[in-house]
Amino acid sequence: MAEILTMQNICKSYYMNEEELEVLHNINLTIQTGEFLSILGPSGSGKSTMMNIIGCLDVPSSGNYLLSGNDINDLDEISLAKVRNKEIGFVFQSFQLLPRMSALQNVELPLIYSGLSASERQKRAKAILDRVGLSDKMRNLPNQLSGGQQQRVAIARALVTEPSILLADEPTGALDQKTGAQVMNLFEEINKDGRTIIMITHDKHIASHAKRIVNILDGYLTEEGGAF
Repeated sequence: MAEILTMQNICKSYYMNEEELEVLHNINLTIQTGEFLSILGPSGSGKSTMMNIIGCLDVPSSGNYLLSGNDINDLDEISLAKVRNKEIGFVFQSFQLLPRMSALQNVELPLIYSGLSASERQKRAKAILDRVGLSDKMRNLPNQLSGGQQQRVAIARALVTEPSILLADEPTGALDQKTGAQVMNLFEEINKDGRTIIMITHDKHIASHAKRIVNILDGYLTEEGGAF
């Protein structure tokens, strides 16, 4: 398999009241195309900062980051946005669906700037909603859907652009245990289709659905089985 993501000696620092605060320390990580990886860590461990760098929402202070062959380090905001839109499909804990749009319209949204015709956008959105088991809920507004159904819409929206990586931040955090398990089963099915998935979580049980786990604590990354 080819490498889809490589991080070499990634550090990230912020300045608070002129004092430097180092959040990530020499992160080294390689992910292969088709992997299902969990980044597991408690609150304050640096996992959100790492997710932001992986998702091209932020850039490292030092080190090298390659994503699908793109050297992320020297990209400006416009170039970062283009890479982000092409390579990353985001799934968030809070779903982040637009309340006045139907499930179908929410899924179509990322395709508006793609140059596709309205009929092609709708065709693709319908196909991906069917893939996540919501073909009968396409016209429903978010408040007419359960939490699990809303997360499935969010997953469909993330997948509709056919990104290289599905990046999920605490994707079951707002769901009950049974519904969370259903969402994790869907992630496993998507991964079997060949999609690379990176999941950020504090929950060891949720992390165990991935094929590989790395731990993050105090900004240091270790493979599962190492110190945590």
